[in-house]
Amino acid sequence: MHIAVLGAGGVGGYFGARLAQGGEDVVFVARGAHLEAMRADGLQIESPKGDFLLSPVKASDDTSGIGTVDMVLVAVKAWQLAEAIESIRPLLGPETAVVPLLNGVEAPGVIADALGAGHALGGLCGIIAYIDGPGRIKHVGIEPFVRLGEMDNSVSTRVAHLREAFERSPGVEVDVPADIQAAVWRKFLFIAPVSGVGAVSRATFTAMRETPATRELIERAMREALEVGRAHGVDLDDEFLAAALAALDAAPPDGTTSMQRDIESGRRSELEAQTGAIVRLGAQYGVATPVNDVLYRCLLPLERRARGEIEF
Repeated sequence: MHIAVLGAGGVGGYFGARLAQGGEDVVFVARGAHLEAMRADGLQIESPKGDFLLSPVKASDDTSGIGTVDMVLVAVKAWQLAEAIESIRPLLGPETAVVPLLNGVEAPGVIADALGAGHALGGLCGIIAYIDGPGRIKHVGIEPFVRLGEMDNSVSTRVAHLREAFERSPGVEVDVPADIQAAVWRKFLFIAPVSGVGAVSRATFTAMRETPATRELIERAMREALEVGRAHGVDLDDEFLAAALAALDAAPPDGTTSMQRDIESGRRSELEAQTGAIVRLGAQYGVATPVNDVLYRCLLPLERRARGEIEF
């Protein structure tokens, strides 16, 4: 398959390299020193699933010369999605699938509205990985997985081909859930509340889950997200809440979420796509979200500073 990967950071770099390792025709869309290092020396993956060097690497900072592809794997930050959509347009053929591996639950709808519903698939992934210098990706936690599917949960040939491509990729587990929207929300119930509480408390997974007050706060934030998802029309039962708490208990002891790390480092974060989305959708559907609302309001000044909107 001809696959374009937008964003060659921890997520896009790892999964794109694994797809290429499995024999797929992958081109990375990147920029700056990371792009130049990949072009010159290849893409080095360091992982408990096996280290390897992908070389040579197809990479560009301009999608206009790539041509149409079978799949676009979108692995940018959620706040970069609007810019990424403009880069996707030259890559689209009639059957091109656009698979977002972003945190949050709104990306498929944004993609469908901008590019057409026929291109938008549901997708999510699990991995803790980051750029460890130009041309280097370090995978440090979570068994890497990808979940994808048509937004109406229909069985399609293109999803079958995408699944087969990931199945050929070493170091990746893939699945096509019966309900892709429920699967996306299942991850969201974990990542958004834990990111919000983590960013406010500056605590690790272990510290948050072993402190009764923060564990209770996370559970309450998860419950609010669950009720918002139900109001949004997603089939979510209480087992999803139990699974989210189990994911917290299984998370790496000293780990934190990417949103927490970005906020702590003064970088722009996915606050709007995570905590903000719970508050925003809750208001839309008339679901009270007091815990997430407080978390969002506490973090918003830091986010606005990172965007350059205010100084302090």
